[in-house]
Amino acid sequence: MVNPIGDVLPFAIGVMISPLSIIAVISMLSSKRAKSNSLTFLLGWILGLIIIGGVVLTIIGRRNFSPNSQPSIEASIIRVLAGMLLLYLAAWVWRVSSTPGKQPPLLMRINAIDTYTPAKAFGLGLLLSAAYPKNLTLTIIAALNIAQAQVSNLLNTLVLAVFIFISSILVIVPILTSFVLGDKAAQRLDSWKAWNIEHYTAVMVVVFLALAAMNLGKGLNGIFS
Repeated sequence: MVNPIGDVLPFAIGVMISPLSIIAVISMLSSKRAKSNSLTFLLGWILGLIIIGGVVLTIIGRRNFSPNSQPSIEASIIRVLAGMLLLYLAAWVWRVSSTPGKQPPLLMRINAIDTYTPAKAFGLGLLLSAAYPKNLTLTIIAALNIAQAQVSNLLNTLVLAVFIFISSILVIVPILTSFVLGDKAAQRLDSWKAWNIEHYTAVMVVVFLALAAMNLGKGLNGIFS
C-alpha cells in the first residue's frame, strides 16, 4: 500500500535539520526588528518550499504512472544525481570548514543579520529553502515521491503541506519560544545558536552522507532492477 507521508518523511527531516536556518532565525530574534524579521524569514522559507514542491508536482503530475509500477528510469536517474550532489556537498562542507579561520559563505553572512530589513529577511528565508542545494534537492525528491504515489490531487497537496510543516519545525520552534517566553528565552536561544555553530560541520556532513546513501541506493536499484 502506498504511504506517501512515510516516503517523504526522511526528506522532510533532512530539510528540517538546517543549522544555517536555525542560526539565522535565532539571530533575527535578537535583532532590533525581531518580530518582523523572524516572521518574514519564516514566510520566505515556507514560500520557497511551496514553490519548489508545487512546480515539481505540477510537472510530474502530468505523467501517467500505472498502478504498482516501479519507479521510472527518469526518477531513478534524478535520485542518483541527487545522491552524487549530496556527496559532493558533504565533501565541500568538510573541506571548507577544515580550513583554519574559514567558514562557509552563508554562515559568515549570518553575522550581518542585525542590519537586515524584513525584505532582506524574507529573501534569506526564500534563499535557504528554495535555492540552498540540500533543501532544493530534498524538496524535489520529496515532491517526486508524492507525484509517483498515485493518489489524488487533494492528498498530494495535504502530503506536501505535511512535508513543509515538518521541514519548518526547527524554524518555527525558536520563534514560538521567543514570543511565548519573551526576554526569558534569550539564554535558551543563544545556547541553541551556539550549539548549531559549533556542530555545523558534523551535522551537515552526517545529514549529507545519510541522504546521499539513501538516494543512491534507491536510484541504482530503480535503474538496474
